[in-house]
Amino acid sequence: MFSRIGAAAYRKDLINTIALSEFLGRPEKRFPSVHIAGTNGKGSTSHMLAAIFQSAGYRTGLYTSPHLKDFRERIKVDGQMIRKDFIVDFVQRIRPLSESLDPSFFEVTVAMAFEYFAIEKVDIAIIEVGLGGRLDSTNIIQPQLSIITNIGFDHMNLLGNTLPAIAFEKAGIIKKDTPVVIGEHHPETAPVFEQRADEDNAPLTFADQQRFISDWDYQRHHLTAGVTTSPTANEKEFYTLDLPGIYQTRNLLTVLEAVHRLRTLGWKLEQPAVHKGLQHVKKLTGLHGRWELVHEHPDVILDVAHNVDGMRQLVRQIELSDHEELHIVLGMVGDKDIDQALSLLPKAAYYYFTRAAIPRALPEDELAEKARSKGLEGKTYPSVTEALSVAKAQARARDLILVCGSVFVVGEV
Repeated sequence: MFSRIGAAAYRKDLINTIALSEFLGRPEKRFPSVHIAGTNGKGSTSHMLAAIFQSAGYRTGLYTSPHLKDFRERIKVDGQMIRKDFIVDFVQRIRPLSESLDPSFFEVTVAMAFEYFAIEKVDIAIIEVGLGGRLDSTNIIQPQLSIITNIGFDHMNLLGNTLPAIAFEKAGIIKKDTPVVIGEHHPETAPVFEQRADEDNAPLTFADQQRFISDWDYQRHHLTAGVTTSPTANEKEFYTLDLPGIYQTRNLLTVLEAVHRLRTLGWKLEQPAVHKGLQHVKKLTGLHGRWELVHEHPDVILDVAHNVDGMRQLVRQIELSDHEELHIVLGMVGDKDIDQALSLLPKAAYYYFTRAAIPRALPEDELAEKARSKGLEGKTYPSVTEALSVAKAQARARDLILVCGSVFVVGEV
């Protein structure tokens, strides 16, 4: 329901999740896990890490949200979606408790994921936080490693209006005596993480202070990045990713530091497995919607960027892309910082304002009106299908059509 209606569906405590877990016999205690939070990049980071574990031969659970097309995308083992019969049986089995508790969709889904991973006897589960961290349903786990990719402005109505306030919520996944990797050092948020890690005796590292991107090469279907251990080092190791977005260089550093920490805990993640996993993330895990080319002549690219920091990265990517005219199919949900996100988008583009078929979606007329005040021009379309269809009809072979603004818009495509 959170996906559909937003804040009204958010539960600000772990009471129901703990009750569901106890009813099931605490399944989250029957497998080791890695917990991943962050404003942007936590989905890509989760999938990259899962792909590496799979490549190293580990039976790997992966819990992420939201889904693009099929609910079962949220819960996977070795890249395979959860079985339909398991979902049906699970919902029936917890019905007596769920009727008295009235748990949220997300609380039930998290309990389902943990039960599935326990029954499937995974060697490791990569668990992505749904929203925030401290009060997120996933936060009943005791992971072997915590990861926080970065802090930006998103879900401010629930997490706070300042970067330190948002960081405080994300820092809630830091656990006692458990190492934590922070993807990006930021002067406003670093003290929040350092204080929490100090209180919990949690060894803390900032990934972007351990390794550095020396250079990168963007191709249509992949990205190659050179990584060094100091800004002035000559020796570098090259990694090729099947996720071509330039912003993945930030996630790459986070993943490499996470791999380093996991090795010290005894996980056998050899370099060949790291390289193989990163080269085949989409194939191994089924990740979609990250600067994803789905059509050529004209190029149609999908990206789930939907907040200010995500849009900033997206604009940088557009500038690096080889195209003639730019067409942007844009739909957003109403509870985002829409004005600031729109102010980042290029004015030299033709816009197709639309909306996903969910209650949270901002009506296309309102979106167009806000966009015009920022100097963005285009027409409105009542459905994503119609907007993309018109864009494809109007674009020439060497143009670029970008679909962005909401996970739900990309999901419909």
